[in-house]
Amino acid sequence: MTRPADADARRAAAPVICYPVDTLPAPDMALYSAARDTLVKTGEVTVPPREARTFSVPAGHFFRINSVQGAQVGDLNLHNAHDLSERFYSGKTRALHGTHITTGERMWSSFPHLRPMATVTHDTLGWYGIDDFGGSVHDVIGTRCDPYTHTLLSDGDHYHHCCHSNLTRSLAGYMGVSLNEAEPLVHDVLNVFMCTGFTRDTGQYFMKASPVRPGDYLEFIAEIDLIGNLSACPGGDCSSEHSSDATACHPLLVEIYAPARSSLTGWTSPVSNSYDRSHGA
Repeated sequence: MTRPADADARRAAAPVICYPVDTLPAPDMALYSAARDTLVKTGEVTVPPREARTFSVPAGHFFRINSVQGAQVGDLNLHNAHDLSERFYSGKTRALHGTHITTGERMWSSFPHLRPMATVTHDTLGWYGIDDFGGSVHDVIGTRCDPYTHTLLSDGDHYHHCCHSNLTRSLAGYMGVSLNEAEPLVHDVLNVFMCTGFTRDTGQYFMKASPVRPGDYLEFIAEIDLIGNLSACPGGDCSSEHSSDATACHPLLVEIYAPARSSLTGWTSPVSNSYDRSHGA
């Protein structure tokens, strides 16, 4: 490989943010904060270790994903409760907000809707920031551990309790359909509590021990009627490996809260994206 004479100049080109968010509609965090003060718990779902569970959240209600027994990460899918083909779009969320999300940032839905599905209203790990390895918490860069990659990398071993399979079983049971019908609806995730980044030397996706501890939680407001699907990852705190029965794993607790109706006066669910879908034809 021949290094060009102007290599240093080419590499010195300044980066440009692809999607400046100055004009992105901002959530009304003051309104959400006031609504949080009125919350009343309406339900909960426990997600067992190495399993997934599905839950529903009405628009305007809040939900919390809680660490309850030990350090544990979770893989979260979101769907429009009335049209499961509208689902969380991790790639566009990453393009708008960055590799990890926290308070005030949103989970965006797939095309053609591209609208907020949920907004992070509280993050007890918001203090973590970006560490010396380039790692941070709650990533939208990992896809989810899955049996296909595991089989590929383990010389044919089949492991059935990775997050993709957990989410598939959970959604199939919730919908009352076959695994083959549910699997195409499972999608790239928000890795709740997972601490990840990219190595500087090789650019590889890495994970490290999650800083989450019992009592920590990530809280959202549902911007539309949602179906959530959460897997308690078989990697536990992801300090060593995933897709394994050897790692210590713990349950996660999802809590649903209703605010006082008057606390969200003037708030409405976001409508689908206004692009006319003509695509220049």
